[in-house]
Amino acid sequence: MKKVLITGSNGLLGQKLSDLYSITPEVEFLATGTGPNRHPMGDRLPYATLDITNADAVMHLFQTFQPNAVIHTAAMTNVDQCEQEKEACWKLNVTALEGIIAACNMVNAQLIHLSTDFIFDGTAGPYKENDLAHPISYYGESKLAGEKLIEEKALRWAIARTILVYGIVNDMSRSNIVLWAKGALESGKEINVVTDQFRSPTLAEDLAMGCRLIEEKEAQGIYHISGKEFMSVYELVERVAKFWNLSTANMHPSTSEGIKQPAKRPPITGFVLDKAIRDLSYSPHSFEEGLEVLLKQLELRG
Repeated sequence: MKKVLITGSNGLLGQKLSDLYSITPEVEFLATGTGPNRHPMGDRLPYATLDITNADAVMHLFQTFQPNAVIHTAAMTNVDQCEQEKEACWKLNVTALEGIIAACNMVNAQLIHLSTDFIFDGTAGPYKENDLAHPISYYGESKLAGEKLIEEKALRWAIARTILVYGIVNDMSRSNIVLWAKGALESGKEINVVTDQFRSPTLAEDLAMGCRLIEEKEAQGIYHISGKEFMSVYELVERVAKFWNLSTANMHPSTSEGIKQPAKRPPITGFVLDKAIRDLSYSPHSFEEGLEVLLKQLELRG
């Protein structure tokens, strides 16, 4: 039986991967994360605590479990926090990755590593996998450094780049664009929303499936795994408002310059998905279909 190890399993993508692999009987999986398991399955979920910055602990767990594939989702992803805490960002996104690569190589596991549209400067999106990377934030720099490390040192690898992931899971450590937009619109408070940033928002379930397809097909190389629709952040919030029948009266257009944030954002990203569709049969939801998935999950929570 094939064995898959997931890092960062307490996060949004990590929990969606646990959901997916828990209904994939042909694969034995192990979820790992920092601290106690947050997944609602509790003790029924195969889980181990793992500090990815402890290379010895990583090596020991890999030797014990002997995974065939590792889906590495653990990272520091808060873009502004990365800009302000550069040492911590590099430790999690680059240094820790060295230990993950070494452990994967030792057990001959395929490494599936999560990366980001923020490795691009946003002047020429939507992007293909082989387009030139040029990050404009420290977060983007750290993720690009991680990609280069994998290409240089990993024996069997794939990189899944993604964009603006949204969804809901148990005991979330941070929000995401859709939940923020819905909450802000429902509260009726004044919000400024950027009109000059364009993205392809990604349903967390779609990203989990993209990772699963890479693992299942043992695909190698870089894949762009995102939503299929390209829109401004302003349009995204408008569509959230329309879906939930919420007023946009207190929503105000703004430029990126007008919203002071520590880290620069690439203006226009978005991905060309042709390679993932061709090689993996990747088939993401439309944005409204994704909101429908989210609505059902919110209804189940009461």
